[in-house]
Amino acid sequence: MRASRQSYMQCANQHGIAAVEFALIASLLFTLLFGVMEMSRLLFYWNTATEATRLGARLAVVCDKDDSAIMSKMQSLLGVLGDNNINIDYLPSGCSVDTCRSVTVSITGLTISTVIPLVPLNVTMPPFSTTLPRESMDSANPDCAE
Repeated sequence: MRASRQSYMQCANQHGIAAVEFALIASLLFTLLFGVMEMSRLLFYWNTATEATRLGARLAVVCDKDDSAIMSKMQSLLGVLGDNNINIDYLPSGCSVDTCRSVTVSITGLTISTVIPLVPLNVTMPPFSTTLPRESMDSANPDCAE
């Protein structure tokens, strides 16, 4: 009888230990879970930035030079883009609609903020760039309408 009472007392002394262990493990688990979700979100932004440069280059080779539809459609695809993040270069420099040979659309300086608990990060994306040869560069193309 004495042994059973002693084992009962040992169990009674450890009732709160499970809650403490859960709190320690759960905080690490949830931080890791949020970290995985944020990395997935960063990869989504990475892929979308690549697609936005491709879209911008496709529009730049068929729309008028420096058409506003290029930037607005890129920004609608990737909402965190600002006008200062988008560069459109027609080559050779200073060319006209008839003399341009290619168009390079790039995204630079894009920073994404994470919401990982206890570890807020600002991740600067690498530059993204797409170059295509000139096509019509004519605003009559229906894709150029905003």
